[in-house]
Amino acid sequence: MKYRISILALLVVAVLGQSCVSSKKYKELDANYTQLQNSTKDLSIKYQTSEQALAVARSRNKSLEEQIEQQKTNVTALQDALNKCLNSSSQGNVNISKLVDEINASNRYIQQLVNAKNKSDSLNMVLTNNLTRSLTPQETQDVDVKVLKGVVYISLSDNMLYKSGSYEISDKAGATLSKIAKIIMDYSNYDVLIEGNTDNVPISQKNIRNNWDLSALRASSVVQALQTTYQVDPKRLTAGGRGEYNPIADNSTPSGKAQNRRTQIIITPKLDQFMDLIGKAPADQPAPPKQ
Repeated sequence: MKYRISILALLVVAVLGQSCVSSKKYKELDANYTQLQNSTKDLSIKYQTSEQALAVARSRNKSLEEQIEQQKTNVTALQDALNKCLNSSSQGNVNISKLVDEINASNRYIQQLVNAKNKSDSLNMVLTNNLTRSLTPQETQDVDVKVLKGVVYISLSDNMLYKSGSYEISDKAGATLSKIAKIIMDYSNYDVLIEGNTDNVPISQKNIRNNWDLSALRASSVVQALQTTYQVDPKRLTAGGRGEYNPIADNSTPSGKAQNRRTQIIITPKLDQFMDLIGKAPADQPAPPKQ
């Protein structure tokens, strides 16, 4: 709403003041209006991306909740069976003891599911906060950071990272890349995949055959910048291009195309490092009770 009020104010000033302000002042107002339009578009893209991340988190939570409800149903069924045994003539203490053990195993499994859900939510939140705390508000409009199942995804928009229609790193990308390089250096034992993505508009440059080439060249540019400028060990780095074939939004709209033109930096822990992050399960962890 603040942006709309600001834009309206600029339009009123521009219309009423054309006859009484200088051409230079009019151009400044017009430039401010254009900048506000761009900011509004960036905020809209950021909102849509956040909605997608929220949908993934809700889906994960729903799955865990369904498992918890299923196990609660199992406990109720086992408890009913135990009550029937207690009321029957003399089935024997062996069957009763077995049912008690199964009920206890189900209760432990339910608690482990609850703990896993809580630990997963907490881990993702802590890692995301740690990764984004050094980014400025302006940078967060062009950089999306999220953590899913222990894997860090950093998505960079093409208008921030590259020169227009090119795979060369832009001057304004340096500050952001330096902060991302620090994140990568902090996770020094993790593997890093740089993945280029484009929209579905064909590239029309003589030295670039298609969007496969463009996405791979852009990923390679980021890899080489991380290696040469920020001293990231090249043995940890992999450059890959996915062209237009990994969209996250509809290519039929300008905002969808803008979301699809991105470079992802994927920081992946090895299995033992991931287990250190979430904490190892107890050695006597039981298997899920039989249905």
